[in-house]
Amino acid sequence: MNPWLQHLPVVPIVAPLATGAAMLLFGESRRVPRVALALTSAFVQLVAAATLLYLSSDAVPEVWPEGIGVYGIGGWPAPFGIVLVVDRLSALMLTLGTVLGLAALVYSLTRWDRVGVHYHPLFQFLMMGLAGAFLTGDLFNLFVFFEVLLAASYGLLLHGSGRARVKAGLHYIVVNLLSSLAFLVGVAMIYGVAGTLNMADLAVHWPALQGGDRALFEAGAAILGVAFLVKAGSWPLNFWLPPAYAAAGASVAAVLAIMTKVGVYAILRLGSLLADTGAPAPFGGPLLFYLAIATMVLGIVGMLATQQLERLIAFTVIMSSGILLAALGTGAPSMTAPALFYLVNSVLATGAFFMLAGMIERVRTTVPERADAAALAPATYAAFAVEDPPDPYGPDDEIGLAIPAAMAFLGLAFLCCGLLVTGLPPLSGFIAKFALLSAAFGAAGGDGPGPDEWLLIWVLIGGGLAAVIALTRKGMRVFWSGAERVTPRLRIIEAGPVAFLVSLCIALTVVAGPVMTYLDSIAHMLQTPQIYVRAVLSPHAGTPPDEAGHGQAGP
Repeated sequence: MNPWLQHLPVVPIVAPLATGAAMLLFGESRRVPRVALALTSAFVQLVAAATLLYLSSDAVPEVWPEGIGVYGIGGWPAPFGIVLVVDRLSALMLTLGTVLGLAALVYSLTRWDRVGVHYHPLFQFLMMGLAGAFLTGDLFNLFVFFEVLLAASYGLLLHGSGRARVKAGLHYIVVNLLSSLAFLVGVAMIYGVAGTLNMADLAVHWPALQGGDRALFEAGAAILGVAFLVKAGSWPLNFWLPPAYAAAGASVAAVLAIMTKVGVYAILRLGSLLADTGAPAPFGGPLLFYLAIATMVLGIVGMLATQQLERLIAFTVIMSSGILLAALGTGAPSMTAPALFYLVNSVLATGAFFMLAGMIERVRTTVPERADAAALAPATYAAFAVEDPPDPYGPDDEIGLAIPAAMAFLGLAFLCCGLLVTGLPPLSGFIAKFALLSAAFGAAGGDGPGPDEWLLIWVLIGGGLAAVIALTRKGMRVFWSGAERVTPRLRIIEAGPVAFLVSLCIALTVVAGPVMTYLDSIAHMLQTPQIYVRAVLSPHAGTPPDEAGHGQAGP
């Protein structure tokens, strides 16, 4: 195997780690080399993720015969060593994260990266944590990458100061620290009983546990599940999410749009591996389903109650997490592929919407957080011996060429994002929700939907209706009200990322058929976990080839 391909799975982790460390050698005033490093790293991550996505497909079966690559750190095979596992699900999530990360990074270059210190190193460490969480093959390293991801998000959320941002950020930090403690306790209990933390190995040991060992394993899994549900934004442990996402800078909130999906990914991954003998709660079954329905109801109420656009988008994030968890909680195999399609659409749409909200904020003549941020940002910079920046919200502090017809762009982008998150035709949001509704109607076979499926159908329709009402009301106030407003100067560097993400959603609409076919193949692999287990626990998985060419290199 080509040595470059051999080590490709570790590139999305090593590239941001090395870049973030290198950036710390440059002072805050040396912005050009920092930005050059950041953009180079983001591009490398995207190319590596897209290549892994291609290799995990059926296009090159000679590289990974079963579409799964295993990279053993230090050449040690699983379950004894640390392994990175690339299958179609992890490659899809990795590519989605790098696409969103690149868009948010470019958007931040207008001014958002200069309202506080160390923005770019923190952003790189956040991307490293995301990549590691999607690629790791064992629970302990999932915990490690979660902590790297969260530690970076703490700094980014507080980036730029401001009373509301600090208050929401502290709540966010406390809740996630407690969930991390639960994560660690659950991992320790599982290891004490099973003697392994490799997820493929757990799938082998879990069915053989009996009596007290099985009860302890299920208790550890329940504690671990609570930690995942907190990170996924599930009710009743998601009160931290709307204020935190609303207070964050627009570029930070955009990249945080995928963080709740990391929790959903973890539940999906472990739930599929432990499903042969009935996955322990809350990795499947009625508990997960009804928690998800409650999450969706909270999202509906929040969307109708809030008046602030950023909080409204945050409640759509909660709504999307509820929809995904409910789809998984039904246990119907036909729900998996539509849920993944909805996940991709939701991440791209909410990421674009958060960035759009940062531009729409300048339409109004008064911004509640503006005076607070402008007063505190210079003091923050002075503490690090950095030259005071101008007001980050001022029009003179933007970089790049302005675009014409700014209000027309904002209105059209708002319409597209609204269609995507509400699920109205003709964009990919409609296809995602239609696929979910079709799968719910067919989940019970020829007998028609059961009570749970009908509950999901009505709440899903109600959520779309609530989003339509809330976004229509907000759009009328922003664009059609008689209140005094200004026309902002929009730069290509900030309008471009929004247009890019919306264009991806439009492309997703056009190629929905092939995409759904690919997602069906992911669903099939999740429903046959033996493929994953066999690939990871193969004697040669993750070990370098010998001189004779035997063995499997990297993946």
